[in-house]
Amino acid sequence: MRVGLDLDNTIACYDTAFHAAGREQGLIPAEGVRSGKSGVRDWLHAQGRQRDFTRLQGYVYGPGMRHTELYPGVLDAMRALRMAGCELWVVSHRTRVPFEGPAYDLHEEARSFLKARGLVGEAAPLAPDHVFLEETKDAKVARACALGCDVFVDDLPEILAMAFPAHTRRILFDPLGDHAGSEYERVGAWPDLARALLAA
Repeated sequence: MRVGLDLDNTIACYDTAFHAAGREQGLIPAEGVRSGKSGVRDWLHAQGRQRDFTRLQGYVYGPGMRHTELYPGVLDAMRALRMAGCELWVVSHRTRVPFEGPAYDLHEEARSFLKARGLVGEAAPLAPDHVFLEETKDAKVARACALGCDVFVDDLPEILAMAFPAHTRRILFDPLGDHAGSEYERVGAWPDLARALLAA
């Protein structure tokens, strides 16, 4: 079974990264700002500082990825899937450089993140050539289709609604339960994803 996996907000969890990076960059105060991307965004937007948030976002997806964690159970789930004979592919979309601020190589930062967290490497669940970072959503889905993914896992329903082959099992990663009414199969945690795929 070939399993395609999104990266941002599916493997990489940004729940605390935006707050930590915002503090590090001196953009937000220590108190009074909700954690999470939306809390930091809403606070900066309320101050009329939309461009600061755009620059912060570029930083978080760049060198600020060091503040980013894996969702709980990612590594164990990937190992279990690999042991069961699944081929794993990361197929994600992000621009090469941020829209605002320094021209960080966001693709290289993502690859470094995966390697630093033990997901890519000689004894890791992913080979370096099994990571594809595309610049648009269309290119991402086209890549997943070209790879012949039997399963694709993403946190965005809009991605799953795109032009996948009819046989592709599309799974929505929904840890906060934001998409309870979705037409797609949903999982809220990586151990559940591994069990669902291994039971197939």
